[in-house]
Amino acid sequence: MSVIEKYALQKIDQASARFLEITEGHRKFAFTGAMGSGKTTFIKAICHRLGAQNQVTSPSFALVNEYHTRSGEVIYHFDFYRIRSIEEAFDLGYEEYFYSDAWCFVEWAEKAVEILPVDFVKVNIEVLPDNTRQVGVHL
Repeated sequence: MSVIEKYALQKIDQASARFLEITEGHRKFAFTGAMGSGKTTFIKAICHRLGAQNQVTSPSFALVNEYHTRSGEVIYHFDFYRIRSIEEAFDLGYEEYFYSDAWCFVEWAEKAVEILPVDFVKVNIEVLPDNTRQVGVHL
């Protein structure tokens, strides 16, 4: 995993732009990081950068939120924190999302690693001692 960005929360817009530059050509992302590390906040910034028209919120209770961009693209935002078993992802019909052409951002991906296709980019967000965030990506 290589570090692609270290940012303070005030610079999250620039960090999300850099993230999209580095990961250009990829649309599927598996996010890991401790509770409170900023996964949802970073995904919100990325979705904003992509032109999401909907309000981007945490899908922790719904498991998946769907957003649409100004250009008509679809973004799926998953949060697997609350799943108790992988069967819940099966019940959700994850294949329709993961194997589509849409953007997919999965939080707490470590809870569903066995169903993530190999083309998902692994992303880890870590809080550093100075309260900045470090984004690591494995392409």
